[in-house]
Amino acid sequence: MQRRDVEFTDHGYLVLRAEVAQEFFPFNVLVALRRGPELWLLPTRGAAAGGLILKQRNLRGDRSVLVRETLDDVIPHGTRPAFWDDANGALRVALVEPDA
Repeated sequence: MQRRDVEFTDHGYLVLRAEVAQEFFPFNVLVALRRGPELWLLPTRGAAAGGLILKQRNLRGDRSVLVRETLDDVIPHGTRPAFWDDANGALRVALVEPDA
């Protein structure tokens, strides 16, 4: 289980590095679910399947998605750890500080 880092912005976007987005969300679409102290991001197979669209954020290929509504406007700020959960097919993002 390899740890990844993701970033929440002040405006409610979640930013994924290009490598993370390409590895786990190759169709640039996902479903975001709040599960307790985590945000689960599940890939879908294209925009026709529904979900949130990952937008290209910069020339490097980093992606962002608006998750403010999923988190009821309670947005963590800064970098948070995440890991891929094979059993559930989800990238699980910690919403609380690792030291909290």
